[in-house]
Amino acid sequence: MANLQELLAQREALEKQIAEQRKSEMDTALNKVRELVKEFGLTESDVFGKNKPTTSSKAAGKKVAPKYRDPATGNTWTGRGIAPKWLQGKDKAQFLIA
Repeated sequence: MANLQELLAQREALEKQIAEQRKSEMDTALNKVRELVKEFGLTESDVFGKNKPTTSSKAAGKKVAPKYRDPATGNTWTGRGIAPKWLQGKDKAQFLIA
């Protein structure tokens, strides 16, 4: 039975072989892809599709009008995220901004 040092050495050798094999296969795949792109005159958008911005990126950072107002302090809340303390445990309908 192998001791710990021998097993660690075997693992290191295997990891090195795996990395070499992966690099070799990636090089082969890249060469094949490059040949196909050249042969058919493909563009980046042909291969990967058109870059469409996601809807979440459009909405990110947008200002939203407040939906609720505290009549006592004038504080407002958009209805997004965690409800403020002045609204917790109360009926939201009575604080709606008309």
